[in-house]
Amino acid sequence: MIRIKLDVMMAERKMSLNKLSELVGITPANLSILKNEKGKAIRFTTLDALCKALDCQPGDLMEYIEENENK
Repeated sequence: MIRIKLDVMMAERKMSLNKLSELVGITPANLSILKNEKGKAIRFTTLDALCKALDCQPGDLMEYIEENENK
C-alpha cells in the first residue's frame, strides 16, 4: 500500500492545513482527506503543487508499505 506522509512534512515545515491549502489551491477538506490517508488517488498537478509548497520531492510525501497477506 502507498502511505501518504503529508502530516509529517507539514509538521517539519511548521505549516498549517489552511496555509497549505491556500498555497496548493485545493480545499482544506480535500487536503485533509489526503493528510488522513483516506484518498484513493492524487492528481499529478496536486502532487506537483504539494512538492512546490513544501519544497520536497514526491518520495518525501509517499512511501510503499508491503501489506501483510495474513490479515
